[in-house]
Amino acid sequence: MKEINTKPKNNAIIPIAIIAGLFFVFGFVTWINGALIPFMKTINELTDAQSYLVASASYISFVVMALPASYIINKIGFRKGMSLGLIIMALGALIFIPAAGARTYWVFLAGIFIQGAGMTLLQTASNPYITILGPIESAAKRIAIMGIANKVAGGLGSVIFGAILLSGIDGMKDKLSTVDATEKANILNTMADSVVTPYIIMAIVLFILGVLIRKAPLPHVEAEPIVASKDGEKSKTSIFQFPHLWLGVLALFLYVGVEVIAGDTIISYGIALDIPVDRAKFFTLFTLMAMVATYALGVFLIPKYVSQAFALKASAVLGIILSFCIVFTSGFTSVLFVAALGIANALVWPAIWPLALTGLGKFTKTASALLIMAISGGAILPPLYGALVDNKKEQLLASGIEEVPAMAEAASYGYWILLPCYIIILYYAFSGHKVGLKKN
Repeated sequence: MKEINTKPKNNAIIPIAIIAGLFFVFGFVTWINGALIPFMKTINELTDAQSYLVASASYISFVVMALPASYIINKIGFRKGMSLGLIIMALGALIFIPAAGARTYWVFLAGIFIQGAGMTLLQTASNPYITILGPIESAAKRIAIMGIANKVAGGLGSVIFGAILLSGIDGMKDKLSTVDATEKANILNTMADSVVTPYIIMAIVLFILGVLIRKAPLPHVEAEPIVASKDGEKSKTSIFQFPHLWLGVLALFLYVGVEVIAGDTIISYGIALDIPVDRAKFFTLFTLMAMVATYALGVFLIPKYVSQAFALKASAVLGIILSFCIVFTSGFTSVLFVAALGIANALVWPAIWPLALTGLGKFTKTASALLIMAISGGAILPPLYGALVDNKKEQLLASGIEEVPAMAEAASYGYWILLPCYIIILYYAFSGHKVGLKKN
């Protein structure tokens, strides 16, 4: 694929910066889930599995909305699609106001889902745009730059919302266990109200950005057409004729799942290990900063020194090693290995996108929608992790182990879910991305 653009390549700096700004926005919104999960668990009195529906509500929207988003973008274009996505995200933020007033979990989840729908539209437009803005060989470098913006924003979001929502939550939990039902309800209602002001501010900022992006200097780009068939070969007529794409969708599904587990469970994991919330609330930041550092390395190395496929292989191997390290260590050391998953995860998304979109031509926008649907891995895998933790905890309690060590062991056990995911990503890195593609 090549850029079809009348402007010189050095003018790509401005659109890259604009798209990086959009990645900053949905990075901020996405990664506050790490703080929202333990917060929602407390104010709505949820189990671990139920609390991870926060991630599900956000990421399941990518399944529901990806193909409609592709249709919308085909009709109105990349720029208007990005604008509409930001405005929908603003509407989702406003849902938090009645949700806090009623302290009703499903209303919170509805707001998160609507924000996810806006992010689906935004990502369906911005990911293929940045991929085809320049040569396909350097696409991972451009996407790595987007990743830096995304994860820096995520780090800021997790710290800011961790400070707003989780400060003093340890003492509050102790207090809740000693008061009567009326006072308990009053305390929880007061806690729920703490989300109102930050989400009003978020809605205003998102709406303003949605208006401004309509005037942004973004050049028109399209994927290079599929090369004409030779020697009587049949030309591609269906998206189902690209097995490397579908394997890429599977790999991306699993990748997003493990990335969300690494970022969204780490605070709860620290708390389960009896680490004070005042320390644990910064753990998502550890994961995201590990990703930022690795993204920066990818910008330097790809494609001059290493290929996109090699970066994916190295990432998958490291993910497998770290999965074992998490389960077979304990305490803060184990938390650090969860954070180190950020190193293993950083270059997976930038590498899979160009590998999966290679040779798609006119099918690129539909393929991009399918890849965006794979983000639903973030909706499926975290609750499965939570279910593993809940089941293991029940087994340990039934065997006579006390609650604190049972919770710690169960939370660690849940990370076994990472291992098969990284093995499948490793397969895609070695051979899956070549399936169905003819050699030049």
